[in-house]
Amino acid sequence: MVTPVWQGADMERGAGRRGRVVRMVAAGAALIAAADAASAARERRAGGKLLLTYAASALEGSSGGGLAPWATIAGNETRDGIGAQAHASAVFVRDYAYRSGGAAIGLFDRIELSYARQRLDTRAIGAALGLGRGYAFRQDVYGAKLKLFGDLVYGDPLLPAVAVGVQHKRNRNGAVVRAIGAGSDRGTDYYVSATRLLLARSVLLNATARLSKANQIGLLGFGGDRGGGYRVRLEGSAGYQVSRRLLVGAEYRAKPDRLSIAREDDWIDLFAAYALSRNLTATVAYVDLGSIATADGQRGMFLQLQAGF
Repeated sequence: MVTPVWQGADMERGAGRRGRVVRMVAAGAALIAAADAASAARERRAGGKLLLTYAASALEGSSGGGLAPWATIAGNETRDGIGAQAHASAVFVRDYAYRSGGAAIGLFDRIELSYARQRLDTRAIGAALGLGRGYAFRQDVYGAKLKLFGDLVYGDPLLPAVAVGVQHKRNRNGAVVRAIGAGSDRGTDYYVSATRLLLARSVLLNATARLSKANQIGLLGFGGDRGGGYRVRLEGSAGYQVSRRLLVGAEYRAKPDRLSIAREDDWIDLFAAYALSRNLTATVAYVDLGSIATADGQRGMFLQLQAGF
């Protein structure tokens, strides 16, 4: 059968239109894919972690709870980038005032480097101890953390994120801490943390084992007349995520007790952390720090404001 010339022309024009449609659809799909990729890249640059999962800043500057480090890496970035966070913390108890500030960098959700400057104001107790009213103990803390395996949120729910860390502490009141019986004004803590957020149940759990010889986290030096070697002490955190922005919970931190002149008790807190925005978190807690430098019943409030990127 011979196809008329005019029908052949129509078929060619139809094929041409179909080809143009196919090319237009393909071009549109490519544009959409490019836009999606650009959007994903922007999200990665802005940080890809869920709210609150880069944690608060512990007293020594590492990411975690207020009292204990967690197996989290500082900053709001995922394994695709470099994140950072900075904090200002204060603790007000009956006879003392504590303040610290610091910053931490998170490298590809694997390595964390941190620094904190701490200050303990003795207020009137300083005069009673013969140091002068308002005498302050100061300390610098340099930290590093390596996440070994696991993930805080994703993967097997029975496999937590596990990290090891080190905190090198330099007390700036060497003569005084040695005079009250401390063996040294410098020391290093070593710890391992396991942390998991059970997302389906909105429950966060953390356990930390710390090797330390610090007196009052190092603010009263390291070692003493009751022994100068390392001891393993346990720390733990448990929280419930009330909403995407609010986490409430409790923490416990066991402490060495090396100075006869200044009994040392374990610490506990009850906390609430609220994500004011993706980059700003506020934490408030009730703390019971027991006996500090001869003064018992040191209970009060912990406050922290943290920015994370």
